Amino acid sequence: MLAALGLYLSSAHQRLWPAARAHASALRVAAAACALASLAASIALLGIVAGVFASLTAAMLVLVLLPYCDAWRRMRKEAAR
Repeated sequence: MLAALGLYLSSAHQRLWPAARAHASALRVAAAACALASLAASIALLGIVAGVFASLTAAMLVLVLLPYCDAWRRMRKEAAR
């Protein structure tokens, strides 16, 4: 899940943490390292097919939810004004 968060924060369209754009390349490298570590750990625990499936499912879940969390946070901020 840290890998997906790092990828999301390094994208140009995110507004969850604007200061992260300055460190986009470092976030991408850290996200890739986290993704590989997660994949290796899940393969070791679950086997090849199940490990790859579990890692990709977790990453996909986080990558889908983060933009919605960002939009929800912005809507709450605008409603408070």
